[in-house]
Amino acid sequence: MDIKIKYFTQEIEKIAPISKGDWIDLRAAQKVELKAGEFKLIPLGVAMQLPRGYEAHVCPRSSTFKNFGVIQTNSMGIIDNSYCGDNDQWFFPAFALRDTVINVNDRICQFRIMENQPQLQFITVDSLDNEDRGGHGSTGVK
Repeated sequence: MDIKIKYFTQEIEKIAPISKGDWIDLRAAQKVELKAGEFKLIPLGVAMQLPRGYEAHVCPRSSTFKNFGVIQTNSMGIIDNSYCGDNDQWFFPAFALRDTVINVNDRICQFRIMENQPQLQFITVDSLDNEDRGGHGSTGVK
């Protein structure tokens, strides 16, 4: 499957095929200094044309909080395939929990593409006719 990528800077490493795992690293396209409690959209230096019927899921890398003290404000970003114009740069919405510096080319998040959800129809019923599991937080409780 081919994905067209436009780079906004030559300072970041180009995205490469995956050698391990299913997620592809994305990098900060500019140096960002954040104080604890500050928010910033960190440019990732790329725009992409995803295949029709697919969307990108963008999440922090497992080391992002440990290395930089930031969390992604929306927990997971969704980029649909219509966000594919020449100026539709991808961003990482970061909230700093400590003072930090993120440098150009630091790997701060990752993405994978997923098929769009199929068209759904919702049917209202009085009963689902299934056994109850025991409510919220009941897994593993005897």
